[in-house]
Amino acid sequence: MRIIYIMPGTVSKGGHGAAELERRRGILQGWASPGTEVAVVDLDSGPVSIESMAEEYLAVPGVLRRVQEAEREGFSAAIVGCYGDPGVDACREIATIPILGPGECSMLTAASLCHRFSIVTVLESIVRPLERLAHHVGVGSKLASVLDAGVPVLELARDPDLSYRKVLEAGRKALSRDGADTLVLGCMSMAFLGVSDRLEAELGVPVVNAAMVSLKFAEMLVQAGLTHSKVAYPAPPKPLPL
Repeated sequence: MRIIYIMPGTVSKGGHGAAELERRRGILQGWASPGTEVAVVDLDSGPVSIESMAEEYLAVPGVLRRVQEAEREGFSAAIVGCYGDPGVDACREIATIPILGPGECSMLTAASLCHRFSIVTVLESIVRPLERLAHHVGVGSKLASVLDAGVPVLELARDPDLSYRKVLEAGRKALSRDGADTLVLGCMSMAFLGVSDRLEAELGVPVVNAAMVSLKFAEMLVQAGLTHSKVAYPAPPKPLPL
């Protein structure tokens, strides 16, 4: 099977350049099952990083166009590579292949592992949108909290040790103050830092990596011959100007 991971913005035009796409492709390919081929792409337009609902909405038109292209190119499934799942519902309307949102996949995974989970994200500006997403996914009753580490997306990889300490501090607060028993890394750049196992060892609870579980969800759906319901996500009644 062929799975495409769409980064909803102009990541290759930012400070990390096109090498960041290849780095993430290598990580995803390492997690993939035998027989799965992973491609990573970004968009021609849109934000360099996403830290607000406004930036999520700016990314959606490009995501829709790229999903249409991915289905024509024969991909088996597509992952929208932003934790806020921008445009996932709309993509499911215009596509027949499975469209995965890392936020939804990781929250459903966490809910199956715990009584209460917390999400650690980047900045306070995305806390309320992720709380809303949890209720949209249907796991709001299991959400203990959404905490921010206070590190912008583009700063996460510049000082990995500092980023790790801040994520760890937020995770400890989620466990001790909010009663969480499982953590979710609520940012895709955070998911590619390679800190999940280290956090699990220090905190003693499961740490759900949204990048990994969205890939595994995609593989599972393709292997099971399943895709989203066209009753739930009917095709638009008229052509879209994409």
